[in-house]
Amino acid sequence: MGTTRGFGIDIGGSGIKGGLVDLETGELDGERLRIVTPQPSTPDAVADVVAEIVEKFGWTGPVGVTLPCVVKRGVALTAANVDKGWVDTDAAALFAQRLGRTKEQVVVLNDADAAGLAEVRYGAGRDQSGVVVLLTFGTGIGSAVFLDGRLLPNTEFGHLEVDGHDAEKRAAASVKEDKDLSWEEWTQRVSRYLRTLEDLIWPDLVIAGGGVSKKADKWLPLLKVRTKVVPAALKNEAGIVGAAAAATHGIGH
Repeated sequence: MGTTRGFGIDIGGSGIKGGLVDLETGELDGERLRIVTPQPSTPDAVADVVAEIVEKFGWTGPVGVTLPCVVKRGVALTAANVDKGWVDTDAAALFAQRLGRTKEQVVVLNDADAAGLAEVRYGAGRDQSGVVVLLTFGTGIGSAVFLDGRLLPNTEFGHLEVDGHDAEKRAAASVKEDKDLSWEEWTQRVSRYLRTLEDLIWPDLVIAGGGVSKKADKWLPLLKVRTKVVPAALKNEAGIVGAAAAATHGIGH
């Protein structure tokens, strides 16, 4: 089986999604499979679901897996929306053992980083030079930062302090829902957050991802920032696509 296909799995707090990816186009090769995230979402329980998904597809090549965690050298160092038992777990070794792979055949990376890789390789960040930032607006705010297409992994810019608050506690998409904010009210908060980010790293392009990217026309025109902001192109498939690309082509580019 050539390198034109890859396999990615995107682990979230509510669902675990996986599928084959056409690495030429960045599109799913067939239907994805989604299984509800086990509760509690312990490493062993999640690894069982990952193995089930891979087996369903009969995939025998390298596997990329995303986690909502800071991941260094395959080890999870934080845990957001998954069981705290993930902290300090060698996730790459765990998945490799469950999947019958060598550790070199399994790549584990942060979920926002995976989505960013997909956007930079296939989507809204393709052929963009300079500093490109993907932000996923969801329960929190995830970030992925690229310089000339190369990833700076594990940035946590959703946790910038803005006006004395953790940014994602004020500007995540979940806050809009929880506080029943209008698009105008919520976008004011997002603008304030983006201006703080702009002053720190001066991005050339910001890609807005997460569920609210589907409604980009409602809020992107309301932003008051100096950087060009565009909606993510790959939507909910970005994590799977980015994970598959990382497993086949590597994480750095």
